[in-house]
Amino acid sequence: MARPLLAASLVVGWAMISPVAQAESLPASLRPTLADTHQQQTPQQQWLMRQWRDRMDAPLSDFIPAPTQRRELLTTIYQEARLAGLPPALVLALIHVESAFDADAVSSAGAVGLMQIMPFWVEELGLPVDDLRRPTRNLRYGCTILAHYLAVENGDFTRALARYNGSLGDTWYPERVLHAWRDHWQ
Repeated sequence: MARPLLAASLVVGWAMISPVAQAESLPASLRPTLADTHQQQTPQQQWLMRQWRDRMDAPLSDFIPAPTQRRELLTTIYQEARLAGLPPALVLALIHVESAFDADAVSSAGAVGLMQIMPFWVEELGLPVDDLRRPTRNLRYGCTILAHYLAVENGDFTRALARYNGSLGDTWYPERVLHAWRDHWQ
C-alpha cells in the first residue's frame, strides 16, 4: 500500500491535478516532498543553501574535481534533501558510502547511481523513462525513499538507514553512514 502512495511523491507535474490535491492524496510523511516542488525559496533559504554549499565544497572536491559539477550537485542535493525533509549532510554521507559520488555506479546487486537505487523502485513508483543514472532523478528517488523509511521508523536514523540498505536488524550500514556524516560532512 505504501509503494503506490510513495510513487505519487516522485511524479512532479501530474496533469490536471493541482499540487495541493496531489499532496493531500499522499501519506503525511510524504506530503512535503510533492507539495513543496512548486514553492520558491525565500532569500533567507537561498542564503542558507549558499552557506551550506560553500562549506561542503572543499570536502566534495576529493571526489569531484570540477567546481561547476560540484556546485550543481551540491545545489541539487540540498534542494532534494530539504524537499524530503532530510538533513542535506546526511544525504552527502549516504552518497559517500553508497557510490563515492559516482553517478554511473552499479552495485553487484544491481543498485544504480549516486544513492544506489534498485531498479524495481522505478517499476513500483516511477515512470518507465526515469533514468536512475541521472543525478536529479536518482536524488529524487533516494531522498523520497529515505524520508519514507525515516517516517516509518519514527525518526530513528539507524533503523531508517538499515531499511534503506535492506539490512534492517543490522547496524553495520547505518554506522558507516552516520560515521561518514559525523567525520566528513558536518
